[in-house]
Amino acid sequence: MGRRIVVLRRIPEPALDLLRAGGDDVWVSPHDRPLTTEELHEAAAGADAILSLLHDRVDGALLDAAGPQLQVVANVAVGYDNVDVAACTERGVRFTNTPGVLTEATADLAFSLILMTTRRLAEGERVIRRREPWTWNMFYLLGTSIQSKTLGVVGLGQIGAATARRAKAFGMGILYSSRREADPAVVTELGSRRVDFDELLETSDVVSLHCPLLPETHHLIDAGRLAQMRSDAYLINTTRGPVVDEAALAAALRDGVIAGAGLDVFEREPEVHPDLLGLDNVVLLPHLGSATIETRTAMGVLAAENALAVLSGQDPPTPVN
Repeated sequence: MGRRIVVLRRIPEPALDLLRAGGDDVWVSPHDRPLTTEELHEAAAGADAILSLLHDRVDGALLDAAGPQLQVVANVAVGYDNVDVAACTERGVRFTNTPGVLTEATADLAFSLILMTTRRLAEGERVIRRREPWTWNMFYLLGTSIQSKTLGVVGLGQIGAATARRAKAFGMGILYSSRREADPAVVTELGSRRVDFDELLETSDVVSLHCPLLPETHHLIDAGRLAQMRSDAYLINTTRGPVVDEAALAAALRDGVIAGAGLDVFEREPEVHPDLLGLDNVVLLPHLGSATIETRTAMGVLAAENALAVLSGQDPPTPVN
């Protein structure tokens, strides 16, 4: 019997084929849903490697349920707010994620949200599907152009930079705010300028969030920050839901504090704040940022490669600890 590799939810077959190729015992959850805490602990028992997804809480209790033979947790996601990395380190368990492979797909989605919100495309699509009467006229569902407008990028990492490249191609200027200076070559390429967060909020036509979810970024966008934005500005979130206070955002959209928003992530997924559901000036997508066949397959394969590398005593391609 080979090593026990536990996959907490089904991932693309090429990744599973890679895991099985060495004759290891690969267990894949039979449930097409997140496992309960009890189910997680039961599944993890005796695992040498665990492949987790963003909805799986990997904490000390899960690691202890797996047992002392556990060597690696490979998260099939670029973020790792679902993982207690310190608990992994304390137990000598390597932890990895899957950055890079989902950059372009997520940037495509972020820029799609920019177009959908500024041009009111989702509103128009709903009109057709509701079979509402309509006729073309000069003032029907008027949106706003993004040419010569300013995109404010919060976190100019790989995905933020890729989103900014798309915006630049559409004629937008780029500002960015981050904890540290971005890659000078990227800044030069984009013709961007670093500003403090207050200035970015106060001057940007579109604010796109690409910062990780950390204690200091939880509710980074709250009622006070929304009030700093211009009344004709738009907010885009494709990073993690809790970066935005959804209740405050719903109130701001309802009261005209900002013009609109596009969200691919939510505070309590899959729940969406009920006050957002009745608003026409917000686009709501069910966490589709990396949802292409190519990207999801690449994520699964990279996670499998990470796990197998650690099990073979090698450094994984994308280590976090």
